[in-house]
Amino acid sequence: MLIRKPTDLRDSDVTPKQMYVNRRRFLTGSAALGAFGALGGAAHGMKLTDAKKTAYNVGDEKVTPLDAITHYNNFYEFGTDKGDPSENAKDFRTSPWTLKVEGAVAKPITLDHDALYKIAPLEERIYRHRCVEAWSIVVPWIGIPLNALLKQAEPTPKAKYVAFESYFDTKQMPRAYGINFPYVEGLRLDEAMHPLTLLALGLYGETLPNQDGAPIRLVVPWKYGFKSIKSLVKIRLVEKQPPTSWNQIASNEYGFYSNVNPQVDHPRWSQAKERRLGEFVKRETLMFNGYSEVASLYTGMDLRKNY
Repeated sequence: MLIRKPTDLRDSDVTPKQMYVNRRRFLTGSAALGAFGALGGAAHGMKLTDAKKTAYNVGDEKVTPLDAITHYNNFYEFGTDKGDPSENAKDFRTSPWTLKVEGAVAKPITLDHDALYKIAPLEERIYRHRCVEAWSIVVPWIGIPLNALLKQAEPTPKAKYVAFESYFDTKQMPRAYGINFPYVEGLRLDEAMHPLTLLALGLYGETLPNQDGAPIRLVVPWKYGFKSIKSLVKIRLVEKQPPTSWNQIASNEYGFYSNVNPQVDHPRWSQAKERRLGEFVKRETLMFNGYSEVASLYTGMDLRKNY
């Protein structure tokens, strides 16, 4: 199985070794930001510091240190170990880039990366995230609501779901393993249109680093992290529930919905608690990852069956 069992995990697999060896360095913002430029974060030469601050934040929770966000990643196209993406994605070319919106829409859209900046005003949102592997993070994303783009495409009555597809190139991603690439994901249309669902173009005031899903990624903060597909190239509105990569691999472990639910265990470990990167004490996992405003999307659904 691709995701390792808890018995196979060391403390350093959940909290990176460099974080507990020299934790103080990661809590120093200037040191982290100083390392950011070397990670390809300014690939498009754009600054996102003027993004509008919004009410979408996590209050007084600490933002996860940037060095952890950029050195502890799941991005199987660049390797299966957490440190592989930061090392193997250094030369990943993200410009030029094209994103397509097609399928059950009245106005199909093809636009380059820079055109996304014209769809809607940029927003900064500080979201918490929960990985199915029992670790979590808090990230200041910068992007636009996905619904702003979908509204421009004008979904037709046949549009019930939204299918997403990531970029894949064997020449640039020679270490891809274990998944039938390109990586695919999906949401119900109402989930995709929810104001919390974000098309992220940056983080920490800069454009996305390659290992974090450059140049465009989805962010769905109430679902487990693998739902937030990286390096997005295609969005297709469809009538039937689309296939998703992890669900195809192990449907008994990774359901289509994948909402954060501490009451539903992964078949091989509990989801009741999580460990925030950079911390040592586990915390209780929150239903919908704490985003109770999405609960109405699932009224009447059996969330154990529809995991």
